[in-house]
Amino acid sequence: MTQNELKQAVAQAALDTVRPKLERDTILGIGTGSTANMFIDSLAGVKQLFDGAVASSEASADRLKGHGIPVYDLNSVNSIQIYIDGADESNSALELIKGGGAALTREKIIAAASDQFICIADESKLVPRLGAFPLPVEVIPMARSYVARELVKLGGDPVYRSGVVTDNGNLILDVHNLDISVAITLEEQINNITGVVCNGLFAVRPADLLLISTPNGVQEFHRPR
Repeated sequence: MTQNELKQAVAQAALDTVRPKLERDTILGIGTGSTANMFIDSLAGVKQLFDGAVASSEASADRLKGHGIPVYDLNSVNSIQIYIDGADESNSALELIKGGGAALTREKIIAAASDQFICIADESKLVPRLGAFPLPVEVIPMARSYVARELVKLGGDPVYRSGVVTDNGNLILDVHNLDISVAITLEEQINNITGVVCNGLFAVRPADLLLISTPNGVQEFHRPR
């Protein structure tokens, strides 16, 4: 199977998981990226079963609207029942690295506001230890150099993602070579650097369910309790 076929299979598995839970007042959280896009496309066929969605990026919002799915601002809804999104990496504890598409802050906000977080990915994203994928950090523009120096003190090698501006008007530093053996601690340390808006570690709020697509089918991983 090609990577696109794997992504399509896991998007369909996510729809099969979510569909029985849909009600007329259900609000879904929708992530950003190629796998999330395939899930958005699959939602078009069941859009009459739920109220609408909150999107983690302008691109996802536009794609949802293109299918006639109502898109709400998070401030206008009481709760989000299920958030569905991809990941750049996941470990067995369902801790994630996200932000390859520069939507990490809005993704993290929606994940925090959701009752359930379902992560969908192909088998290449499941790793024994996080960190081969550089960790994205969203920063206030004037703090870029200062934050980079602080990230070096944590053992990282930050690289400015040139030409990228987030939907929030900020910049991205991609941090290589970090020791992510204790993801929750590192997530908190980075977020405590003045000038950091958010970082792409999802460990304080990991996924609840991970669906991984393989050539032999889609596997389910549940967050350890």
